[in-house]
Amino acid sequence: MDLLAPPALPPAEAEALSDLWRRGTPENTLRAWERDLAYVAAWKQAAFGQPLEWPERQDVALRFLLDHAADLSEAQGPARAAAEALIAAGLRRSLACPAPATLDRRIASWRAFHRMRNLASPFESPLIAQARGRARRAAARPRHRKSDNPITREVLEAMLASCDHSHRGMRDRACLMLGWASGGRRRSEIVALSHDDIDAREFAEQGLIRIRLLATKTTGQDRAPRLPLKGRAARAVMRWIAAARISEGPLFRPVSQADRVLKRRLSADGLREIVRHRLVLAGYPPDFASPHGLRAGFLTQAALDGAPLAAAMQLSLHRSVQQAQRYYADVEIAENPAADLLG
Repeated sequence: MDLLAPPALPPAEAEALSDLWRRGTPENTLRAWERDLAYVAAWKQAAFGQPLEWPERQDVALRFLLDHAADLSEAQGPARAAAEALIAAGLRRSLACPAPATLDRRIASWRAFHRMRNLASPFESPLIAQARGRARRAAARPRHRKSDNPITREVLEAMLASCDHSHRGMRDRACLMLGWASGGRRRSEIVALSHDDIDAREFAEQGLIRIRLLATKTTGQDRAPRLPLKGRAARAVMRWIAAARISEGPLFRPVSQADRVLKRRLSADGLREIVRHRLVLAGYPPDFASPHGLRAGFLTQAALDGAPLAAAMQLSLHRSVQQAQRYYADVEIAENPAADLLG
């Protein structure tokens, strides 16, 4: 991106500031910015036949908001024509109204591009700010779970029972147990782990290992958390490391049909296939839960067992109490341990 510094800066300072932005911004955020920049630039070209301007005009910002706040399936006119151009370019999926979160993210990126150039964003104007709020409410949708069902302890135990003593079985057991018992890890966090992220100095005496997460959605490398993993889960991880003879590099790796451990890193899609495969072997439909079910299952089980929300959040690394509370609120009220206080 060429938007990481104000154009008025001398070249050397602009390059230094751009480098600082890149080094100080998570890679996922940079990739999202790049996708959003490509989208808004293509939209303006399709809608106005012009490139982006800095700062952007308010009428352009308002038109962007209106074009993305309605279902265009039955519409005719410039908004639909621009949407069809984006679909043809592979930047938009359909003529349906985009999800409010998608629109919010693209507008947030556009505002960030203005801040990088030390410019005021047109989305700050009172009219457009109010229109954003109305558009968000008009397009509001029911909240959908990232996983159809949580992988609670009962489901997890059934999945683990399908894991044998082959390399594939040991990998899947270690992967699932670590992902669940360390606080419900996201699949990106699980597959990103390397051998150096496992601290086993306390394993021999206490049966405890510590897992370093270099980057999560809520923490960066400057605050890489070290999460404890105990008991069966810790033993499963250490057995996998020993059996696969992993001394460096990726912690979780693909296993060939001949049960040979490969050197490359397991992909996020590979982890999804592990979850689907083990669900089927455990007697569940393959789409019973997604990898996010490990995270949902950990928090749901914590609620069922009466663990304080704050304690669960220490492991799950949720920053928002409201977000974590949703899993506790989803527990059937009759199963709430507080219902048994009198006995």
